[in-house]
Amino acid sequence: MKRVSFLGLGVMGYPMAGHLAANGYAVTVYNRTPEKARRWTQDYAGEVAETPDAAVDNADFVFMCLGDDPDVETVLTHAAGALPRSAIVVDHTTASPSLARRLHDELSELGVGFVDAPVSGGEAGAKNGKLSIMCGGDGAHVELARPVMEAYGARIVHVGPPGHGQLTKAVNQICIAGILQGLSEGVHFATRAGLDIDKVLEAISGGAAQSWQMENRARTMADDEFEFGFAVDWMRKDLRIALTEARENGARLPVTALVDQFYADVQAMDGGRWDTSALVRRLSDSD
Repeated sequence: MKRVSFLGLGVMGYPMAGHLAANGYAVTVYNRTPEKARRWTQDYAGEVAETPDAAVDNADFVFMCLGDDPDVETVLTHAAGALPRSAIVVDHTTASPSLARRLHDELSELGVGFVDAPVSGGEAGAKNGKLSIMCGGDGAHVELARPVMEAYGARIVHVGPPGHGQLTKAVNQICIAGILQGLSEGVHFATRAGLDIDKVLEAISGGAAQSWQMENRARTMADDEFEFGFAVDWMRKDLRIALTEARENGARLPVTALVDQFYADVQAMDGGRWDTSALVRRLSDSD
């Protein structure tokens, strides 16, 4: 059985590493908060490493699910010297495409593969093993990692060369931002019009307006519930990556830029840890 390391046991990484253990892989975990790593071993079979280099020693595959570019760079700086030649590093962090391309080139010089593989599906997708994974990198490395990622990935697509996984995740977040703003306005309008929100959703969710966000968030938006799901702070980080890339490639993202500022308003309401559907609270609080 392949030896795997998982670096980063946050909301997503914790259950993802758990799926690897449940599928029989020999898993070593590392987390910057050691208590969380030790708690993970109470829930799953595996070992804890105190440092990133100890975690990756002898690993066939190294998975990362961290916060942002600086976190990835810090962890890999400590781990790089211990990475076995022929190991494959799979980065599930949503990070910048430029970082992915650079890490691919740097690790290639060490004989180590690198796949940028951000995920979509949120905490529920991670817990249920139903994530969508968009992979950039060498096709051979993606195919070697695919059977391992299938422990928690329901859809795994090789979208192109290094950095293209991160670019595809940017597309994903651009689309979600627009959908959530439209859904927020629809729920807000329905509430102000005195409509029965359950009947409204029953009527429209089978038609062209239907979306994952409507199916999973419209009811909680109407109930003013946001203490779950993908945090606004992380969405703003993802939109920052998308908008930065757009400035470089000339893409025009007027709606995305506007929704990003709306999320800044939500942060100003102390909503940085609320679910991204909290955009609707910005509308209701402006009444």
